[in-house]
Amino acid sequence: MINTLPNRLAQSFFFHSCCPVCASESIQLKLTAKDYTVSHEEFEIWECSDCSLRFTQGIPVEEEIGKYYQSEEYISHSNTNKGIISTAYQIVRQYTLKMKKSLVEKDSGLTEGSILDIGCGTGEFLSVMQKSGWLVKGLEPDDGARAQAKELLEDQVFEPSQLFQESAASYDVISMWHVLEHVHQLHEYIEKMHELLTPHGTLFIAVPNYLSKDADSYQKDWAAYDVPRHLYHFTPHAISRLVSQYGFRIEEKKAMPFDAFYVSLLSEKYIHGKNRLISASTNGLNSWLTANRDSDRGSAVLYEIRKYEN
Repeated sequence: MINTLPNRLAQSFFFHSCCPVCASESIQLKLTAKDYTVSHEEFEIWECSDCSLRFTQGIPVEEEIGKYYQSEEYISHSNTNKGIISTAYQIVRQYTLKMKKSLVEKDSGLTEGSILDIGCGTGEFLSVMQKSGWLVKGLEPDDGARAQAKELLEDQVFEPSQLFQESAASYDVISMWHVLEHVHQLHEYIEKMHELLTPHGTLFIAVPNYLSKDADSYQKDWAAYDVPRHLYHFTPHAISRLVSQYGFRIEEKKAMPFDAFYVSLLSEKYIHGKNRLISASTNGLNSWLTANRDSDRGSAVLYEIRKYEN
């Protein structure tokens, strides 16, 4: 019998009876995490013993989860500079936008082409790509972020439902930067992205990794659990199991360089109610050094994924 905790902000919830990635019934409660950003409710996180996926149990249904994003502190949907954490995020984002462009062009082998960014936020990444000659399109569920992105990208931004209206083999590159962990229709998305990519196209997926050193340090208070907005908590093995079901394989893995520091800073604030720069920097540095030796221990991992021939 599935144990659940009471929730209040939403009215309807979904409970998994098997693993969302591999459908194994070998699942069990691992820990309980708190939503520090919006509701302050607690959610159970379960783990699959077969593929290593962890997942949030009792998630708000897709129609109601938007309530859990309604906060100025949810900065991926805004351009706020309020507070040290938001300021640090905005400063780092300017660097990572250029880094993402370089990674995409290097790993895809293209300097121009067509790119679809799923969960494009306020559109800054696609703007960088567009200015470099790429044909861009973005999908974004948040109304406010989508409106900002439309202004920046000349209306080349749509609601996520547009994904399933796109024609086959339309894109050289599809990217999901910290988005897959938010998607209710997990398998449908992966299957559709396989259809949308050209034969030699590249899929880029970046997600948090609970095998990281910073996740070990903060345990249930690790900010990248971000319940209930993060529906799934991946490992490299879980991602491989997921994408291999749809004709993909992972070609390369890279640890995202700044995530350990940002997540550590946010985790310290959650636990202590204030910014503890020394502790956050120490834990972030330890995690970053560990990931430099082993990308499978990165606080967040970027996966370069391609189709394979049977």
